[in-house]
Amino acid sequence: MDLLNENENLIIFLCKREGLNLEEFLAKQNLSKRLFRRLYRQKNIYVNGEFVRKDINLLKGDRVAIYMENEEDDTRPEAMDLDILYEDYDMLVLNKPANMVVHPTKSHQTNTLSNGIAHYFKENNIKRKVRFVNRLDMDTTGVLIVAKNPFAHQQLALQFAANSVTRKYLTLVDGIVEKDEGLIDLPIGRKEEGSIRKVIDQNGQRALTRYIVRERFQNASLLDVEIYTGRSHQIRVHLNSIGHPIIGDSLYNTKSSYIKRQALHSYYLAVKKVREDKELKFTAPFPADISSLIDLFRS
Repeated sequence: MDLLNENENLIIFLCKREGLNLEEFLAKQNLSKRLFRRLYRQKNIYVNGEFVRKDINLLKGDRVAIYMENEEDDTRPEAMDLDILYEDYDMLVLNKPANMVVHPTKSHQTNTLSNGIAHYFKENNIKRKVRFVNRLDMDTTGVLIVAKNPFAHQQLALQFAANSVTRKYLTLVDGIVEKDEGLIDLPIGRKEEGSIRKVIDQNGQRALTRYIVRERFQNASLLDVEIYTGRSHQIRVHLNSIGHPIIGDSLYNTKSSYIKRQALHSYYLAVKKVREDKELKFTAPFPADISSLIDLFRS
């Protein structure tokens, strides 16, 4: 992808060869047909500064620009402290705290991360909708990415869909994991209609999880986990399936008297920038409750 500028609303591509029309060229830039139709209908696509027909053939050196209009988000803004790891025109990267829902639901209309981000956008005159690229469960902490425009959301989602994003987690599980490392390749499906609980199901979606034992304690193990697919509850289901459920996971294990949630933290995530071929690596420090639990097991 050959981009020429850094601008909050305008994204400019350089045409490096002839023979493609406008629609074909932008498809090569991974612009979805849906987004193309919307931008074209709004007359927010330009060639060398002018709006042209979509079937026009481009010439080498042409500059193709897409304009992202300002947006309004109807999420109720709420002031809260956000742990921001990184921000540019296209993304906001956060360290998500524990016990917080990512976006409003019927049972959680307020005090969600979306409410806090909406307030941050409003205070900083960022006229964008809140678009989460990845999701973390309410009780999981760590790196979370928010796209700041439709093009960025699409480009980042493509990276996740292609499994080209590196995602690593730290977790504490029950029992002594004997193998130093292992790969869990088991399909995951829903237990039953209407249930949030997932199970290993041969008719489910393929899921790949690799783990490495960082440390062993008397009756627990500290694991470094990397996922190659993004199934709902993937790590929780996979570790439970091998007999080592996550400590504090009330859905797949039992509640713990030492930690008030599942001991699962997304500590590392690497993606490519939206507008250039550069990898960004984000790390989120271990939260206090997991650090305390590790110290307890070591003592």
